[in-house]
Amino acid sequence: MNKKLLSIVGLAVSFPSFAFAAEKTLDKADTVFMFINTVLVLFMTIPGIALFYGGLLRRKNVLSLMSQVIVSFSLVCVLWVVYGYSMTFEAGNRFWGGLDQVMLKNISIADLNGGFYKLIHVVFQGAFACITVALVVGALCERIRFSALLIFSVLWLTVSYIPIAHMVWGGGWLAEDGALDFAGGTVVHINAAAAGLVGAYLLGKRSGFGREAFKPHNLPMTFIGTAILYIGWFGFNVGSAGAVNAIAALALVNTVIATAGAVLSWVISEWLFRQKPSLLGACSGCISGLVVITPAAATVGIGGALIMGLIAGVAGLWGVVILKRWLRADDVCDVFGVHGVCGIVGCLLTSIFTASILGGTGFPEGMTMLRQFGIQMVSILVCIIWSSLAAYISFKIADKLVGLRISIESEREGLDITSHGESAYN
Repeated sequence: MNKKLLSIVGLAVSFPSFAFAAEKTLDKADTVFMFINTVLVLFMTIPGIALFYGGLLRRKNVLSLMSQVIVSFSLVCVLWVVYGYSMTFEAGNRFWGGLDQVMLKNISIADLNGGFYKLIHVVFQGAFACITVALVVGALCERIRFSALLIFSVLWLTVSYIPIAHMVWGGGWLAEDGALDFAGGTVVHINAAAAGLVGAYLLGKRSGFGREAFKPHNLPMTFIGTAILYIGWFGFNVGSAGAVNAIAALALVNTVIATAGAVLSWVISEWLFRQKPSLLGACSGCISGLVVITPAAATVGIGGALIMGLIAGVAGLWGVVILKRWLRADDVCDVFGVHGVCGIVGCLLTSIFTASILGGTGFPEGMTMLRQFGIQMVSILVCIIWSSLAAYISFKIADKLVGLRISIESEREGLDITSHGESAYN
């Protein structure tokens, strides 16, 4: 790969929002490209996450989950426009952005972010914030109070998602240090997984957990959600290139091959140890592969992406079978087991397979594999600690204001009826 492309890749990985700031001419191809990718990322949350998680729950709680997803999605959309985008991407300090673009007041309809309109960038990045909050819901469902979830969403978005996104993508601390996270390994997946695990501990286990069989009520629904997430993920990874270029093409191929590898390794591992390959395993392997390649899509080679996917399938299976048992947390949809474990694995392996000797695009001048590995480790630890503390504080405030968990009686009847007055199946 030539030096010019390497320099573009390095800039895009470290500072995605400013990756093409020097280019101020409208490119219609890039504009259409980013418009499509923005819609794909929005599509991941509604209906992707709603269907994927909904199928994993018991039938008496599926509508409550969908309500939580669509309302938290809408809440984050509003907060993102009001102050989220400004505090993430406006120039500020190492931890927070500024407030010059609150309510998008200093962004005109003609302003550009590289070759496309800046307003598209606002929505594109807002879609990342929306799905991150929605991912947390998967660890909390079937027993969290609806109002408590909304309070948590406001607080956690403000004190965790925004500063971490600024540190990684907005030119803050971790970006300055050279952390590699192309499309959200830390910002989205580890961030959400840490918060979900804290919430699962604070909420406690569901009534009957460990004594009753809590099986997914509708695996075809989960499969449809998986398919939507898979397609939408190309908006995630490919769209983070910010233009129709070689980076986007590399991210496209890497996303396909890593995901395929993870599906196969999960299913084969499950087949060997549990005697039967399951649809749920294939769906979980798919998500594991998508998660692991997210931070690395623009910098690792094709072979590296395949190896990362193969590792992710095994790591994800370990996360939901063994690690979950060790943690003793009722993480309903295995947010930490899949998104947390594979997000961590992906961020660490990025520092290895980015090396040009292993087929990657290579490190910036002066950077070594060992040093990059250390930087990646620091970014992971910062994300886990920051998100966990922010989540703990946010959940505690919500608990004080409205109570975090519904009553046992309401839980046994199901949140669809007790919280929303509806039933999915008659």
